[in-house]
Amino acid sequence: MKVVVATDRSETAQHAVAWAADLARRFDGELVLLQVLPEAQHGAEEALRVDANAYPAARASLRIDPDVAGAIVRAAEEEAADVLVVGNAGMGGRKEFLLGNVPNRVSHSARCTVVIVNTTDGAVPEPAAEPSGERLLGRAAEIGRVLARFGLDVRSAATIEERATRLRHALEQLGPTFAKLGQILSTRPDLISPELADELAKLQDSVAPLTEEEVVRVMEQELGVPWEDVFASIEPEPLAAGTIGQVHVATLEGGERVVVKVQRPTAQEEIMRDLGLLELFAEKALEREALRGTVDIPALVRHLSESLRRELDFLQEAVSVDRMRDLLAPYDRLGVPDVYHELSTSRLLVLEYVDGVPIRRSEESPERREAARQLLEAFYRQILVEGFFHADPHPGNLLWTGERIVLLDLGMVGELGPELRELLIVLMLAFARNDPKFLSEAVLMLAGEERRADLDLDALEHEFAEFIERFQVGSLREIQIGPMLEGMIRIASRHGLRLPASLALSGKAFGQVQLAIAELDPLLDPFRVVGDFLLRNVRDRLIRGADPQHLYYEGQKLRLRLVRFVEAVERATGARPGPKLQVDFLGSEGIEQAIGRAGRRLSLAAATAALLVGAAATAAAGTAGWVSIAFAAGGGVVGGWLGLDLARRP
Repeated sequence: MKVVVATDRSETAQHAVAWAADLARRFDGELVLLQVLPEAQHGAEEALRVDANAYPAARASLRIDPDVAGAIVRAAEEEAADVLVVGNAGMGGRKEFLLGNVPNRVSHSARCTVVIVNTTDGAVPEPAAEPSGERLLGRAAEIGRVLARFGLDVRSAATIEERATRLRHALEQLGPTFAKLGQILSTRPDLISPELADELAKLQDSVAPLTEEEVVRVMEQELGVPWEDVFASIEPEPLAAGTIGQVHVATLEGGERVVVKVQRPTAQEEIMRDLGLLELFAEKALEREALRGTVDIPALVRHLSESLRRELDFLQEAVSVDRMRDLLAPYDRLGVPDVYHELSTSRLLVLEYVDGVPIRRSEESPERREAARQLLEAFYRQILVEGFFHADPHPGNLLWTGERIVLLDLGMVGELGPELRELLIVLMLAFARNDPKFLSEAVLMLAGEERRADLDLDALEHEFAEFIERFQVGSLREIQIGPMLEGMIRIASRHGLRLPASLALSGKAFGQVQLAIAELDPLLDPFRVVGDFLLRNVRDRLIRGADPQHLYYEGQKLRLRLVRFVEAVERATGARPGPKLQVDFLGSEGIEQAIGRAGRRLSLAAATAALLVGAAATAAAGTAGWVSIAFAAGGGVVGGWLGLDLARRP
């Protein structure tokens, strides 16, 4: 029997070597000590030979190969090994990615018997346990100390800019989860001031990269099989490492290059813990005047919680990618990566690898200019027509392939309902028509504050009038949606009006798109693009509205509503069985008489109007002249009766 044992000469590897030596001795076999190094090391061969001398009938074999697992398998074949022995602790200190799983790779590839020796005494790393009460209290105390210090610092800050800087420092001190919260908050100009939004946008959720073993553990938990069964290789250096996930480039067994996004093992636990603690602190923070004046705490916590819970579920991002692909189908210069749904889970997302460069590094060309125009129009369509949009389209999330722009990272998206989209178009029309009064009414409808009594409507209209004047908007072709929405949201916020979060996100997204457009085609006229788009959209809606089936459907809806209205009036007046309208006033005969007079006069006025309209309609339709005369005469008689009644009684 020939026994080959792989070793890196570590303390744990010696357990595997001893086990292999005992096996060779029992069967009077030959023992080969094999060491594979990714690169040459001085003295390694002599050191391995010394190790081999410690075992009778042992021979040393040293190989240099960056593919450690593959080299072990090939060496076993060349040695004609009967048994290949490896330890379950892996080959420590390697540079090649995921060599902690060398035993897995060897057991799947070797053609001889493979024995994996337990060299860790069962000390297999386990997923992070639930936080203990002591740890939770410690974290709560840490957050409390930092926020209390921030509250004191804010009082001594002389300007808004100083307060914003101190808040950013506080969030950085609280760690990557709070840095992520600050980044999300920077997209909400309705919740915070422009100075604070600009400062929080500087936050980076920089965290230490996951170890190779942590990446492997998550991947195999989600895949249900060893990672080598799915991937041929994974590049060791991550493309990005954030609070929630880490991204690597990989190659599938079939040869396709992909991007793999792996969720950090402790991400959900840490984020949910901090969110829970933040909600508790939010209640206390409302008692502090300094904090109340800086941020709307309850709205902040709700928004952060919703955003982070959504980002923790990678399947939601996969759905968003598919939805965006369908939305961009009419644009040949735009696209998104394909999703490998069969390999993706809530904690593992596998996407097509797109070979391209950031748009800032792309070269000017007619194709790029056309892509810029399509990108701007696509965002008008996303927000105004489809109500679904990429909420973080900064230039870093836009990749240029030489032929098209690919939108990356759809972890943050926004949605606008049909009613909100209609009101948004109304807002644009109010801007174009320079109508601050109607703009104020539309904003009140958006905020759900139509009946608010304490609002200074004149002041709101005046501020909107000044805002429109600064824009110098003369037509639909001169509207920049991003700055328009952000300015409008801030004006509303100053008057205590809270507009929908999705509207704030859409304004921020448009602002980022405009920055990207400036990179791609500085000469593009955004006014012409939005004007052409809106006119084309109106035309398409009119065409859809002229569809016979649509007209019939709307006619039936109108007929049904009219029938139900007539039935309700008949029931109220007693002409149809059912609940009747009855109002009793007790102890006031004068009120009853006043209501009677008002009802009679309203009836006379309605009859007069109906007769006069009938006269006009029959005259316009060319009906016999006596019919129009009869209607007009009847209207005159009833109208005279009404006039006498008004003159005779109070």
